[in-house]
Amino acid sequence: MPIFMDFHDLPDGVSAKHVAEMHQADLDIEHKYNCRGLTYWCDEKRQTAFCLIDAPNKQAVLDLHQHSHGAVPQRIIEVNDAIVESFLGRIEDPEKSKKTTLNIINDPAFRTLIVVKIKHKNLRVNEIETLKATIKGYTSSIKTLTPEYNGRLVRQEAYSFLMSFASVTDAIHCGLKIKDIHNCVITPNLDLKIGISAGIPVSEKEGIFEDTIKMAERLCEYVNSPVSIASEVKDLYESEHLNVPINSSIVQALSTTDEKFLNHIMDHTEQVWDQTTLNVGGFCNRLGYSKSQLYRKMMFVLGKSPNTFIKDYRLEQALLLLQKQTYNISEIAFKTGFNSPAYFSKCFRGKYEILPSKYI
Repeated sequence: MPIFMDFHDLPDGVSAKHVAEMHQADLDIEHKYNCRGLTYWCDEKRQTAFCLIDAPNKQAVLDLHQHSHGAVPQRIIEVNDAIVESFLGRIEDPEKSKKTTLNIINDPAFRTLIVVKIKHKNLRVNEIETLKATIKGYTSSIKTLTPEYNGRLVRQEAYSFLMSFASVTDAIHCGLKIKDIHNCVITPNLDLKIGISAGIPVSEKEGIFEDTIKMAERLCEYVNSPVSIASEVKDLYESEHLNVPINSSIVQALSTTDEKFLNHIMDHTEQVWDQTTLNVGGFCNRLGYSKSQLYRKMMFVLGKSPNTFIKDYRLEQALLLLQKQTYNISEIAFKTGFNSPAYFSKCFRGKYEILPSKYI
């Protein structure tokens, strides 16, 4: 059967003990609905709870909760048990304390997520083998550091990593240590970026931690700083350290306004980036900025002018298509919004110091 995670927005006054009682009520009658309650997470501070249930469908989860205690969840998503464990550390109830009749779990599902990405600044063939060896070293360091800071490696791809931490402080210190290692290694042709965001596992999206992952990826990929953090991460870190501010010369913390701008610009870009008609005017109309306002805002948050941002985004998408080798260079040029293959090749060489034909 599929596994579902639901989200409960707890009323004022509901404690971890109350949630434990509701969980036990589910377990008492779960067989009637062909369900199996696996575990739950409760966060008294944020007044949230999340249940993990093996069930035939979402309706069975609703019916179980309705008839056991009446607390209907605000949202239910289907999840993979291995992914849940990689983010949250468990998929079953912790062992109950001795001499207690109720298993009270005051364990928040709120997590701080780190995205690390390593990029080639250029693609010159004679440097590829050296860069591969360097990236292998980074990979080993990240795998070692993550558990040292009580984190979990959720996902590893060729040049990117996703890690989960229960503690904001552990997450930031781990991120800074990874950055220190990069600073100590002479790698002029590699760029290492880190984005840190935080949130709960269930939102309006279908995937677990989907909003939080997207925010961390955008911070990592597009913000003009080696280490970028969301506004909530900054606030939580400083509250844990008696309001001592985080070092702004190393870490760029976006304000809520800047986060909103980043999400708006990326949501729009992801929809229209391949259209040759995309231009700065379209951004201005969509976001409600004048050209000068848009320029200043993008330079501050992204470190790029609107035109450079559009061109670089298209080139990065073109690079992915070149790696797949499904289309020829002319097809890729038009698919990524360039008006001609010649102009595409010129821009590609300007960014990566190699012609697309040579790269292939």
